[in-house]
Amino acid sequence: MPINQIQDSDITKTINTCLNCARSCTETFHYCLEKKGTAFSGKHLSLLQICVESCQLSARLLIAGSEFSHQACELTFEVCEACATECERYEDDETFKRCAANCRRCAEYCRAMTGMTVKLPFSEKGQSLRI
Repeated sequence: MPINQIQDSDITKTINTCLNCARSCTETFHYCLEKKGTAFSGKHLSLLQICVESCQLSARLLIAGSEFSHQACELTFEVCEACATECERYEDDETFKRCAANCRRCAEYCRAMTGMTVKLPFSEKGQSLRI
């Protein structure tokens, strides 16, 4: 399989994983809002929203082939790790378990993606070279 197909496959998997994570965090956010009588911290709700935004940004930049996708994936890795840790606090709840698992998976894919793009000083016009 040519290198470009391998990269495209990895990028596509990362995009799909980011979008799946964003959906899961959105569902969990609304689940928290609908669960009456339970106090979820504003920090946790905010983190869920930030995770959605970060995952969507990474997916959009990867789709566009942007030179900034590396930085977005680094951010998404960090945010997903934090979100997963927060969701794991509710270990008896299936919605939170699912969200934590999706966040961990997304973090793993984004971490791998950050190592795929490098800038070389001699590349033309500062273009990223994919290895």
